[in-house]
Amino acid sequence: MPALTALTRAVSPRLAECELTFIGRQPIDYAAAVHQHTHYQQLLRDLGVKVIELPAEDRCPDSCFLEDTALVLDEVAIITRPGSEARRREVSGVVPAIVEYRNVLQIDAPGTLEGGDILRMGRNLFVGTSVRSNVQGIEMLGVALQPFGYKVIAVPMQGALHLKSVCTALDDHTLLADLRHLDPAAFPEYRLVQVPPDESPAANVLRVNGTVCIHAGFHKTIDLLQSQGYELSTINISEFLKAEAGLTCMSILFDASAS
Repeated sequence: MPALTALTRAVSPRLAECELTFIGRQPIDYAAAVHQHTHYQQLLRDLGVKVIELPAEDRCPDSCFLEDTALVLDEVAIITRPGSEARRREVSGVVPAIVEYRNVLQIDAPGTLEGGDILRMGRNLFVGTSVRSNVQGIEMLGVALQPFGYKVIAVPMQGALHLKSVCTALDDHTLLADLRHLDPAAFPEYRLVQVPPDESPAANVLRVNGTVCIHAGFHKTIDLLQSQGYELSTINISEFLKAEAGLTCMSILFDASAS
């Protein structure tokens, strides 16, 4: 099992001004968010991950969701071009940390691509065609990764911010998903577990070294996954759910020893 490293980024004091697309705005408690973010980092450490924290970008309310700025694979890193023009300012603050570990390639205009739309399953990369990642960006990703043997598969979706908002991995062969937002035919090789309809955001879980991390408030999904034998670790990320985010959003996980 590789020794994982996680890049994280401190919470901007302007988190309450975050961009929202599919949910209504609610008050966000900044102090509570910082506390929850600290617990998130400690959870990663407890699961054997080395955690690196980058400074917050105070001008960018969403900057702690740094997953969207880059995809880090064993062979190379892809620096994205976020579909949100405002969020493109976040990228420059993340790149210096990534170039310490990987050679980088970049998505250019007119392509847009955000890491929250990229679900890696082995050598398969499923990429949501969403409001944030367009066809040109997905095609550029496929061309960039072709020399490394990755298969890039576009997944049409609707009604959700990112693919990983509604579909993430439970293990190497199983996905947890809200199938109301995507076509299950996109995943013919995988077993699909449907989240309870009233817990759609629970489809965003974070798998770390064999443990599935999930928001503590998704009781029905927790019961469902426990009944299927998954080892779970729960954490409260209530303030980040108000920002249309999830567990995968707040880190970039990679094997620092690979290159």
